[in-house]
Amino acid sequence: MTDKTFIKGKDRDLESSISTMQNKLKALNINIEEALWLNPVANCYSVHIRDQDCGVMFTNGKGANDKASLASALGEYFERLSCNYFFADFYLGEEFAHAEFTHYPTEKWFTVTNDEVPEGIMDESLWDYFDPERELNASHLFDFNSGNVKRGICTVPYTRQSDNQDVYIPVNVIGNIFVSNGMSAGNTKFEARVQGLSEVFERAIKSRIITEGLCLPIVPEEVVKLYPKIYEACEELRSHGFHLRIADASLGGKYPVMSVTLIHPADGSVFASFGAHPSFEVALERTVTELLQGRRLDQLDVFQPATFDNDEVASPENTELHFIDSSGLISHDFFRAKADFDFVHWDFSGTTEQEYNFCTDLIHSMGHDIYIMDYTHLNVYACRILVPGMSDIYPVDELIWRNNNEGAKFRETFLSLDQYDVEQWMEIYDSLEEAGHSDIIRAAEFIGLVTDPDTSWDTLRIGELKAHLCLAAGNEEAIDWVDWILHTGQVNEDAMRHFRCLKAILEIKYDDEREYADYQDALGLMFGTANVTLAIEIAEGRKLFNGLTFPGLSLTGFTKHAALLDGYRKLHVAKQQHWAREVSDS
Repeated sequence: MTDKTFIKGKDRDLESSISTMQNKLKALNINIEEALWLNPVANCYSVHIRDQDCGVMFTNGKGANDKASLASALGEYFERLSCNYFFADFYLGEEFAHAEFTHYPTEKWFTVTNDEVPEGIMDESLWDYFDPERELNASHLFDFNSGNVKRGICTVPYTRQSDNQDVYIPVNVIGNIFVSNGMSAGNTKFEARVQGLSEVFERAIKSRIITEGLCLPIVPEEVVKLYPKIYEACEELRSHGFHLRIADASLGGKYPVMSVTLIHPADGSVFASFGAHPSFEVALERTVTELLQGRRLDQLDVFQPATFDNDEVASPENTELHFIDSSGLISHDFFRAKADFDFVHWDFSGTTEQEYNFCTDLIHSMGHDIYIMDYTHLNVYACRILVPGMSDIYPVDELIWRNNNEGAKFRETFLSLDQYDVEQWMEIYDSLEEAGHSDIIRAAEFIGLVTDPDTSWDTLRIGELKAHLCLAAGNEEAIDWVDWILHTGQVNEDAMRHFRCLKAILEIKYDDEREYADYQDALGLMFGTANVTLAIEIAEGRKLFNGLTFPGLSLTGFTKHAALLDGYRKLHVAKQQHWAREVSDS
């Protein structure tokens, strides 16, 4: 690339950023492909990139031109590599669970005795925030990825920005509460940090606006026209029949946030997009490109109409939907004729260092602490920023009621079911029932596995696993769980035929006045002779856990998960090498 394209908010030209990141990915032996490009209207581009060797590792980028979009996607890729986010939902395997370090060389493990939380984890203000009633036990803090309970609680060091003190925060707390919020990568430290803090502002202010049903002031057309490319994109959208509500989300000039809401006149659905940055122009551009990221114009009819049910709008479930894909409900109050604030043509831009100072000063003035962990092991600066009370995605009580490490407790059990007996199968069943996890969750997802398509593990849900356990144990409750499978309709047509046949066979088995032989021919006509034979073998306990394999923690046969761990291995080597250099330099 010989051209040099500079855009506001970036400390380097796009061509250099793209070339540098692409070369560093190649050096890591990570093979990226640009899988999908979209340019639905002028000055709105988005791209989906992914690892050719592991499709679970992918990101999306957006921008006002193709280079900005690609730089965005690559930046997000490095952000998620550096922060281990690609692997956050998955088991890292025995190799890394017992390695010198599991997540980062700087991690610290705290040994646990009698399920008591050891001294030295977090600081008092964090304990007051995450556990005000002091209900958390050590078992709530074991990390999901290693599942290495014997090793203890894994923590990583975050630097509190108010006094530059390092605080060790459990990996479990970060994964459960903050998810991906506040992660960023950039050409420079301050550029990346501004982006991470901007994301924190965007989601926090968006959540407040939506849950409180606040009405935002419209940006005057003459102001939008000051940014010709943004104005052109908006006008083209309008030419396709959409209504746009471009609004100032700064709440009176206080926060660096903008909003653009798309109204689909065909069905009355609404979709609110938000963007943030200390520059008014950058925030507005990000809001418009976010509106169309990964979407064609014919994919803008999947949202919901506004509602007057403000309790539902303010519910945690609705807030979660807005975080995932902005598909949640919006209150009619958001569209009132009179705004709750006056329009302010704000601008807090400057150098990236000045913008960083603005963001941190504002957050500190709001009474929040900022904790940052820096990552440079991939030779690209990245960071993860936590602002408890502001950057949370999930409520803190989920550490007790919906902790993601619950799945780790069942991981080895699920993968070794063929090693147990009837009594143990029913104990596992009872444990699942008592735990109260959703039966619709995929079992592999629950324990943190990437599955291969066209395998039974790929579609297996907790409810179906309960059916398998009851069938193996010869428990009559199997009929209810087979019925559950049929009613949820989460299996393909062939599986539905199999389970219909199995239900009939089970009802015969548990009816003292019926015999298989009296119904086999008719059932064969309905479901096929092979299905009938298989159903009888299952019902009589001669065929256990039909279609499932049990490799134990070796995960033999899970080829996609092996590919994910291969990707993690590349990062692990980079971390080891970087840490060795740092130690030798010091």
